[in-house]
Amino acid sequence: MNNKTFFTQYSNWIPAHVGMMKHKGMTQWKIVRTSLFALFAFAMFSPNLFAVELPDTVIAALKRAHIPLGNIAVEVRELNQPALISINAQQPMNPASTMKLLTTLSGLEILGPAYRWKTEVYLDGTLNNGVLQGNLVFKGYGNPKLTIEQFWLWLHELRARGLREIHGDVVLDQSFFTDLKIDPAEFDDDPSRAYNVTPNALLLNFNALRLRLIPQTGVAWLEPHLANYTLVNKIQFTQKPTCPYKGNYQARLDGHNIVLEGKLSVNCEESEKYFSLLSHDDYFYAVFQTLWQEVGGTLQGKMRLGNAPANQPVFSTHFSPPLSEAIRDINKFSNNTMARQLFLSLSTNTPASIESSTTAIQQWLASQHLSFPELVLENGAGLSRKERISAQHLADLLQYNANSPISAELVASLPILGIDGTMKKRFQDRDGRGHAHLKTGSLTGVKSIAGYVSGKNGKQWIVVFIVNHARSAYSAAAQDALVEWLEQGGE
Repeated sequence: MNNKTFFTQYSNWIPAHVGMMKHKGMTQWKIVRTSLFALFAFAMFSPNLFAVELPDTVIAALKRAHIPLGNIAVEVRELNQPALISINAQQPMNPASTMKLLTTLSGLEILGPAYRWKTEVYLDGTLNNGVLQGNLVFKGYGNPKLTIEQFWLWLHELRARGLREIHGDVVLDQSFFTDLKIDPAEFDDDPSRAYNVTPNALLLNFNALRLRLIPQTGVAWLEPHLANYTLVNKIQFTQKPTCPYKGNYQARLDGHNIVLEGKLSVNCEESEKYFSLLSHDDYFYAVFQTLWQEVGGTLQGKMRLGNAPANQPVFSTHFSPPLSEAIRDINKFSNNTMARQLFLSLSTNTPASIESSTTAIQQWLASQHLSFPELVLENGAGLSRKERISAQHLADLLQYNANSPISAELVASLPILGIDGTMKKRFQDRDGRGHAHLKTGSLTGVKSIAGYVSGKNGKQWIVVFIVNHARSAYSAAAQDALVEWLEQGGE
């Protein structure tokens, strides 16, 4: 409710109630005192009573983008103060990747910033003189960042522990996460995009392939190398003097061939793309075969799914970096795969499920006396058409974090305005550069920011700005204008 609405309603309320009070024989002073008390009480229960309107620069930018005020939600507060600006702030909105704020803050609170994921190796058989008569079993617990480099070092460790030859199979135990049966094409009908990688308890290197391409020579290669897979380059290189379609090529899987197709000018710069073409199982096994051979190991069996042996001790355990480091990748670079892994890791049940993780977050919110009845979670990453939260409640989360003893961990994970992460290219030549930590979100029809802004006058601001509109991609100027206004003092 804005000031005009309130005073209009209150001016209509006074005459009726004064007449009622006179009828009851109250004195003029009692009438005035009662009216003033009612005004004070109304103000106390109307936190947005003295909120200001959006700055003119923001309204002008929205008009230029042809985005109506009804399609935005804004909440601005000075730390530990009532809302200064509140526009549609209680309305459920699709927040895109700003939903990662809830997932990462919940993770810090539930698991703790020092939490580390583990991945285990079991020997299902006997090991004598470097030869395993049996199977090598990998069991995953949802590590979101078991990279190629870490995996290579770990396999070196297995060799150092005395394992050289595997006279059995490689068994993958993915049972810590439930079989989600998520279609990677469901979100945007593009299952090969790296951001569509589905969660897996034994995730390796984001299940992604990095394709490097040099148009001048036609040379292409994949990282990591996949055993028993061949790269087939069918890209047509043209002599166009310019590069209007940088990266205009695709990759597809044809049996054990990874086929590149498309057109590209030889005058384009060296480029790279990330693809996810193989299932989690096939990818893990192909990478394992390559690296195991590199470290001097041999394998006689094949790959299959199964469970770790209950009667065998762990042969080796790999631990991830702490959660406080993982959330920097999640928030600064908006890593959807890692966010989804963290979301499932919050589950109170085994195997972990979306429903159990949602319950865990709801229980944590309730324990902190935070009630978000409009909240809808699908994967915790914001890569969703279903997820919903209000701007007011995102601001509540940021306010809660500001008063938490581990608040610095979340703040440090947010992109710094004009310096790094998804905010690197904004405010490059403006005064506000470096004066804000802001999580961004972007989907077709959604653009959002949420985080903290430091004003020149020393004030610390919380800002949430969500746009749900077909022209949301054009709303960056309006969001930047609001951030700049706050950085200048919010006056």
